[in-house]
Parts: sequence; C-alpha cells; structure tokens
Amino acid sequence: MISAIERGAKAPTVVVLHRIATGLDTSLSRLVEEETDARVIVLRHSRQKVVRAAAGWERRILSPVLPGVEFELMRITVGPLVNSPMFLPHAHGSREYVAVEKGTLLFTLDGEPHTLKAGDSIYFDGNCMHGFRNPSRVPCVYYLAMDVSGDAAGTSHRPVPREVESASEMHPSKREVGSASTKMPRRRQVQELVLHE
Repeated sequence: MISAIERGAKAPTVVVLHRIATGLDTSLSRLVEEETDARVIVLRHSRQKVVRAAAGWERRILSPVLPGVEFELMRITVGPLVNSPMFLPHAHGSREYVAVEKGTLLFTLDGEPHTLKAGDSIYFDGNCMHGFRNPSRVPCVYYLAMDVSGDAAGTSHRPVPREVESASEMHPSKREVGSASTKMPRRRQVQELVLHE
C-alpha cells in the first residue's frame, strides 16, 4: 500500500493513512504536514489541514508537527448516522483524550461501548482497538488529543482481529504495513486527500 501511494497509483483513505501512521509509530499529522521548529506557531483556520473521509467525517488538524513530538490535537466532525471503521492500537503507552462539543458519540474501545454527549469527555489507553459512531441524526463534533509516542523500546502492537483484517481493502493488514518500505509516503501523494479550506 505504501509503495502504491508513493508511486501515485493509489490515493490513500483516512483509514489507510491512520494505519500507515500507526505502523510507523507516528501521527497522521506528520504524514500530511511539514515539521516546524519555532517557539510560537499560529495555525490560522484557513491554513489548518483537513482530512476528509468519504464515509461522512473529517479531521481538522489543530496542532503543528514539532521535532521529536508525537502529539496531535484535532477537531473531528462526524455526520449523522456515520459509523467509522475500527482503528488499530497505537504503541504501548499511547494516550488519547476525547471531549464532545456537540451531538452524541458512541466510542467503542476493545469492544466495549461508551456513549458520550455534549460536554462529556473520556480518556483511554491508545493501545486498544477503537472506533466511533454518531448514532443520532444530527452532526457530532468532538476534540481528540493524542500522545502516540508510547514506549518505543517496548512497542508491541496487538494482532488485528480477523473480522477487521478481512473487512475491506481500506484495511491493509499489519503484514502489508510491516513488509512495505518503512519510509514515509511522499507528502505530495498523501496531500491529495488533504484539503485546504
């Protein structure tokens, strides 16, 4: 998959980008944005990267990519009745924080559902299978803060459940990610998916 993206033969979906980032123990932001080393960085709304999924949700990246920092802050909008695919566990020691601004969000963590309403928040260990769904007929907006640095020395991703492994082409297996080139896809190909608003 990485090779196909590098050659321009395939445009990556949000899920594929997420799986590539997870396989490389890095953040989605690092795949779509250049690293910046400055004491103060202002990201104007018009310059923030937006990654959209055809399924009806989008991620607006609110944090810059900093040298040696694997942290992301995103504003995510999920359309009515939209169900995301499951996302792979991040490195051991990764942390994720979610705060719902409006609507209802059903978070599934290792098969356990958690319903969040406007004003609710949740923390979870990023080393778990996780997915989200908007069970209502109105859009849901939430913020996600992720520290995916984890424990690089002891990183051990758990195996992907069979049902996720064979779900579709949108979910390349861990074997595919692991056997492909470990260099990151060229940003030009990756940015075909990213829109500037």
